[in-house]
Order: sequence, then structure tokens, then C-alpha cells
Amino acid sequence: MAELLTGDDVRRVLSDLPGWSRDGDAITRTVTCSSFLAGIDLVRRVADAAESADHHPDIDIRWTAITFRLSTHSAGGITDKDVTLARTIDSLAS
Repeated sequence: MAELLTGDDVRRVLSDLPGWSRDGDAITRTVTCSSFLAGIDLVRRVADAAESADHHPDIDIRWTAITFRLSTHSAGGITDKDVTLARTIDSLAS
């Protein structure tokens, strides 16, 4: 099982992840895409990466705004798996 990050660890990590914030036991980011279809394409690419990593985000689609919520449910909070997937999402969204 993945090890939970401490509150200090999460604060430090978030300082290196612009656009991400803590929401309870998860980190979240909303990406605004140029169109609905661009957002759906981003979701598909993130889904492919998440499947490869065997770590799946909660995703909320609101027209061109895509919100990603990352938490390691089996560990009960934020782990390095979430940080790694957040960096992957950032790369895919840029």
C-alpha cells in the first residue's frame, strides 16, 4: 500500500504544482480547455495514462472545464501516486 504524505509534504508538493490545491484528503485542479471536444480529448489522454499507472482520478466535466481530483483511496489520502499522476495531467494539459 502507498504511504500517506504528511501535511508538510503535501504543502511542499503543491508549491511545485501550480493550479493544484488540497481539498480534504485529495488534491484537485480544474483545467479550462478551448472547446468541449478538446476537454473530452484531454480526459481520454488522462484516462490512458491513469490506466497505465493503475491509478484513477475522479473527473468532473463541465463543458470546457475539466476538474481532476486525486486521492489514493486504498491509503485514505494523498500519496506519491497522486503527485505523479498530477504531474502527468499537467504535462498532458499543456
